[in-house]
Amino acid sequence: MDPKLLEILVCPVSKTKLIYDKTNQELISTAANLAYPVRDGIPILLEDEARQITAEEAEKFRSQKA
Repeated sequence: MDPKLLEILVCPVSKTKLIYDKTNQELISTAANLAYPVRDGIPILLEDEARQITAEEAEKFRSQKA
């Protein structure tokens, strides 16, 4: 994922920054508890395509970000 692209992308639901999860190829919104898929290098920022993440998963990403 291009770091410059990641800087400007925001969650369409919460309007907060996203965290890139390279392992699962997802963009994580800890504010909305959603994980958006990245397919063939293209972020799919549609709420219907996102999966819900647990509070524990969100906390894990928050602690990585800090």
